[in-house]
Amino acid sequence: MNVVKIAIIGAGFSGLGAAIKLQQNGFDDFVILDRGSDFGGTWRDNTYPGAACDVPSHLYSYSFALNPSWSRSFSQQPEIHRYINHVADKYDLGSKTKWNTEVTNTAWDEKSGQWVIDTSNGQFRADFMIAGVGPLCEPKLPDVKGIEGFTGEIFHSARWNSDYDLKGKRVAVIGTGASAVQIIPELAKKVGRLDVYQRTAPWILPRADRPYSSAENWAFKNIPGYQRATRATIYAAHELVSFGLTHAPNMLAAGKIAGKQNIAKGISDKKLRAAVTPNWKVGCKRILLSNTYYPALDQDNVELVTDPIKEVTATGIVTADGVAREVDAIVVATGFHVTDSPVFEHIIGKDGRSLAQVWESTGMQAYKGTTVNGFPNMFLMVGPSTGLGHTSMVYMIESQLNYLVDYFKLQRQYDIARVEVRPDVQREYNVGIQENLKSSVWETGGCASWYKDAFGNITTLWPGFTFNYRRITRKFDLAAYDTSSARSLNSNSGTIPAAKESVTS
Repeated sequence: MNVVKIAIIGAGFSGLGAAIKLQQNGFDDFVILDRGSDFGGTWRDNTYPGAACDVPSHLYSYSFALNPSWSRSFSQQPEIHRYINHVADKYDLGSKTKWNTEVTNTAWDEKSGQWVIDTSNGQFRADFMIAGVGPLCEPKLPDVKGIEGFTGEIFHSARWNSDYDLKGKRVAVIGTGASAVQIIPELAKKVGRLDVYQRTAPWILPRADRPYSSAENWAFKNIPGYQRATRATIYAAHELVSFGLTHAPNMLAAGKIAGKQNIAKGISDKKLRAAVTPNWKVGCKRILLSNTYYPALDQDNVELVTDPIKEVTATGIVTADGVAREVDAIVVATGFHVTDSPVFEHIIGKDGRSLAQVWESTGMQAYKGTTVNGFPNMFLMVGPSTGLGHTSMVYMIESQLNYLVDYFKLQRQYDIARVEVRPDVQREYNVGIQENLKSSVWETGGCASWYKDAFGNITTLWPGFTFNYRRITRKFDLAAYDTSSARSLNSNSGTIPAAKESVTS
């Protein structure tokens, strides 16, 4: 049995960031558990053709580990993967990581006050658990009749089979979301025929992507403050979008104009233009960026299919209009389990219920996206109501890390053995989140999206400016929690104090 103070599950941006910040503050008794063989998480697993980030490179990095050598304004998957591993090497975190270690179950043991973590490489016990698994880790397959009986090649975008040669093949792509709009232009270049199955047309804006010159990279590296100023400017511009998304959807009218111009520029056929034009407001679903998607759909070897899929046969796909299209391979680009992740079933709280069971009755709820009542000593990274529709998740992750590290400083000072957010605090916080989202484009934009849970609440997104989230996570507010000490404190050390700030800020 392996016993540690802190177990970190996941070695992507969240888990790696947590390990670095703990290490920098003198907390060395931790282990990172990951099912893969190197750092990267989502950016290690998603290797499909065209994989890239929709957030500018300078924002998509840790503030404490800026990269002056980004090759482009929007980085591609291999470069982001290299960056993450470079940072991990810099802080020598490979030695603190157990690779190829699949976490199969985690359960809080009230008697010992520890998390019991079962893995493919044995059991671990930890006083505290940081779940850095992320929302985009469990691929979601479409619920389509007959798909399991397809005899050709089939794989999800997040589990790309690079050994299968698609050149000249008849290929179907199911989905037109973020991954699909990157995959489709690449496949269109080499397949014999490509059928694109669209359920809902997305808004796709031009992608302001370009390579950085050697002079720019030199300036980022050698001119003091230049890269941070560039990063701050990009951040500020994106924060303006957040106001429109949350409070004034009509402000996003310029995005609709840009989206329609992008369609007109990329597609010559009027009927096809109409088919790819969304009938809901910009921002209601994730805003996508591409300069190549529409021209790809306009190619002679590509067909956009808007009729619903009726079934998958052994050799192809049949749509509701009765048309059967034979294919050699099916690429599933239907996203991930976000509000219903299978991971939640394997996190068992103090009363024996899993996180999935708790959220089945309440909806996805946490306090500041980080702690959940009924799950002592557990910290979620990128938890409920922390997602974004306009800027970098790394900023949100670093905000959570501030909160996390401040807790462990207090834990060390007062020898706190157990911490659990109060149910009334969690409830009040989430009521406030939903109230702030009432005027948002996600509620008023006329679309259905994975942003909402089964209760109709928007439980994935943060409302408004991200600097407000940074503000409320700057310090750990003990007043919001029930805590107990591991020892009787002497007269010099006092008792665990209550935080002065409002728990509803």
